[in-house]
Amino acid sequence: RLKPFNRLQAILQHLKMSKHTDSTAEVLLEKRGGAGIITLNRPKALNAFNLSMIRQIYPQIKTWEQDPETFLIIIRGTGGKAFCAGGDIKAIKEAGKVGDRLTQDFFREEYTLNNAIGTCKKPYVALIDGITMGGGVGLSVHGHFRVATEKTVFAMPETAIGLFPDVGGGYFLPRLSGKIGYYLALTGFRLKGRDVLKAGIATHFVESEKLPALEKDLIALKSPSTENIADLLNSYHMKSKLDQEKVFVLDEHMEKINSLFSANSVEETVEKLKQDGSPFAIKQLETINKMSPTSLKITFRQLREGASMSLQDVLTMEYRLSQACMRGHDFYEGVRAVLIDKDQCPRWKPATLEEVSDEFVDDCFKPLGSNDLKL
Repeated sequence: RLKPFNRLQAILQHLKMSKHTDSTAEVLLEKRGGAGIITLNRPKALNAFNLSMIRQIYPQIKTWEQDPETFLIIIRGTGGKAFCAGGDIKAIKEAGKVGDRLTQDFFREEYTLNNAIGTCKKPYVALIDGITMGGGVGLSVHGHFRVATEKTVFAMPETAIGLFPDVGGGYFLPRLSGKIGYYLALTGFRLKGRDVLKAGIATHFVESEKLPALEKDLIALKSPSTENIADLLNSYHMKSKLDQEKVFVLDEHMEKINSLFSANSVEETVEKLKQDGSPFAIKQLETINKMSPTSLKITFRQLREGASMSLQDVLTMEYRLSQACMRGHDFYEGVRAVLIDKDQCPRWKPATLEEVSDEFVDDCFKPLGSNDLKL
């Protein structure tokens, strides 16, 4: 009498196994209706991505771009907490310590993927629900549409770990209104929810719980054009009343941000903040004083130069900067202090802005000859 039950159990076990092997893949790539869907699937790591994920996503985007039956690409994260918290920085630190090629390959292939997103001929819809930082911004911000929710937390916190806001930060940050981009880049300030839209980073705002319905409607579109997709996103956006009345978090500070962050150097910015002396200025000063002086100087110049460059030229420049950081001290020390030992007490070398010479900064921007990133 137990036999049918055992067989059922075996079937269930098998189903569970096949589902299990699938759901443990770090990135899921599937075609549903007219949509190619990329799902970042490392919820425990807040969907941080590694080189093997990049190597799966890039060729798939290129394939869908050529496929006449694919009309749009959707990218999303699992787990409900994060879209993508960034690249797997710890792995890069380990690799750098032993001189492994990953320090070259990761950035080279990540930036190549950022460029593929920025030049994608198919409408690209990023559902940036939850934490979206660093490399996660690179997977979303260069696409046609970025849908934020009340759970979105955006930041480019790289100056705190001895890096710089890469993945095309030199392209999109200086193009935000006023000096918001400089402010976000130097301080790593976090924007949340509707503020991500108000700052010009997201294109739409939709309640998190409405995303499954939105996805379903996107998948159901028949041979849609970019306009059709925009119309659908707009209709969801218009219906989202959550936090609509809230004032932009930086609104009251915009005048100060625009004047204080319009200096010609980081030192001048620091000087202006000191002279201003308002509670807002003092708070920014405290934040900036914790950051890597080398990172601050590289970042400032990256944004100034990037403001008038194409995305491709920015990514080429950023690849040079990434390799300079891999050769230096602060990246390894920053990752140690913030992500590994978590003592939050990095010992930067050089320890002050004054000690970071212009010659050193110039050197970080120098071409790498045959090792340059070619897009």
